Amino acid sequence: MARRETPAAGPGSRALVVDVIRSARSISRVELAEVTGLTQPSISNIVRVLIDDGVIHETGSADSARGKPRILLSINPYSRFGMGFHLGAETLTCVAVDLTGGVVGREVVPLDSGGDLTDRLTTRFADFTDGLDLPVKRIEGLAIVAPTARPGLESAGPDLAAVRAGLAERLGIPVLVENDAAAAALGEFWSRRVSREQAFGSVYLSTGIGAGLVFGGALFRGASFDAGELGHLSIRYDGRPCPCGNQGCVERYASMAAVVEDARQDPRLAGRLALDGSVSSAYDVVARAAVNGDPDAFALIDRAATHLAVAVASMVNLLDLGRLVLTGPAVASAGSIYARRLRAHLARTAHARNRHPIAVEVSAQPRDAASIGAAALMVQAAIAPGHTTSAH
Repeated sequence: MARRETPAAGPGSRALVVDVIRSARSISRVELAEVTGLTQPSISNIVRVLIDDGVIHETGSADSARGKPRILLSINPYSRFGMGFHLGAETLTCVAVDLTGGVVGREVVPLDSGGDLTDRLTTRFADFTDGLDLPVKRIEGLAIVAPTARPGLESAGPDLAAVRAGLAERLGIPVLVENDAAAAALGEFWSRRVSREQAFGSVYLSTGIGAGLVFGGALFRGASFDAGELGHLSIRYDGRPCPCGNQGCVERYASMAAVVEDARQDPRLAGRLALDGSVSSAYDVVARAAVNGDPDAFALIDRAATHLAVAVASMVNLLDLGRLVLTGPAVASAGSIYARRLRAHLARTAHARNRHPIAVEVSAQPRDAASIGAAALMVQAAIAPGHTTSAH
């Protein structure tokens, strides 16, 4: 492999080394040079800086063919932490993660509508960190994530740019804003120790549908930080009208909102299931019935999963993805149904299926994926600079 004479202090080289150590769990300096293509002097300089910064540490040794044991390096998980707040429709989910993306604290509280949002988040940050006994000097920053507003309706929600600026001033730490689907993808990528060489994506199933894409270890955000709007990929040119202005968007057939709408119009389901209340609560009722063997509920969820599979196949074919994770609130209730349908559909339709496998996995923490990803975003920004910056 040709050696890269990249300056040791360059952010791209540091990000590369951190990503390789993160995905390998433990690795020697010699192996780092082989994998990255950087020279041994560059590796030595970068590793020394990372150890001095507390990002990595030496964790032992392994046998070497030349007789001298190889010193192994790994991420030092508890030297720093990232914080993530997910603004849901009714709740605020707060998560703290260590440098590997491991969750060290989680709290879900009602998202009160009264009062100034910056004030409320400032108070919540103080209460949450105090409860975990986390010193602010070891917190790399706070990321706030929320669903992407529809074009033209941005003013209907809170001004997150103003909230970000206010929180950064009050807390004295970096504050970022990101959409929930993109954050969830980064969180899955980071905590699963996915290699930066892998084309990775996730599908976030909630009241809407979003996707997040990670290429070369960094989130792909597009020209206006709006990449990943999988929900507005049309699967029927003459299908159901969508508020976005398109027709046949997969979000109108496969999201939690679409499933609940169809269930409430089905006399067999509406007559025996309690479908009142919020979209989230009604969806959970349908999903529980489906996984417990109710044939009508299962048929409804499976049909939604089939619609989703058509859109996901297009995304996989367009981007040549090798690994896909399903996450979000809908996956928490019926992830197995969606995953089974997607695997079967991709096995028949993925263009690259005979060249490489397309793994479809279910998130281990689908309800918290966005907040975990938000916190991981701060970790990545701090210890692996050189990746794409966030939207704000």
